[in-house]
Amino acid sequence: MSERIWRTIAVRIKVFVKKNCPRCPAAKALTSDLTEVEQYDVEQVAGLAEAAFYGVLSTPSIVVVDQDGKEVVSWRGEVPSKEELIAQISQ
Repeated sequence: MSERIWRTIAVRIKVFVKKNCPRCPAAKALTSDLTEVEQYDVEQVAGLAEAAFYGVLSTPSIVVVDQDGKEVVSWRGEVPSKEELIAQISQ
C-alpha cells in the first residue's frame, strides 16, 4: 500500500493477533509497511483489554478506526486482501 495513499486517509489500523494463530502472520504482513498500525497480542492484558473494547473475539482481526477511535470497518477472524483493505479505507 502506498504511503502517499495512506497519509490522505485519517485512520488507524488495529491488528489483533496471538501466538499460535495460523493466519496471524498474514495479517501482520499485510500491515507491516504501514505507519498507522497498532498491533495487539490478545494473550497480553493490554491486548485483551483493547480487543474487548472493540468486541474482537477471534484472531486475526483487523479493525480500522477513525481519528476519534470509532470503528470504520473490520475483519474478524480473517485477513482481507491488500486491495480490499485499500478499497474499504478509501471510501
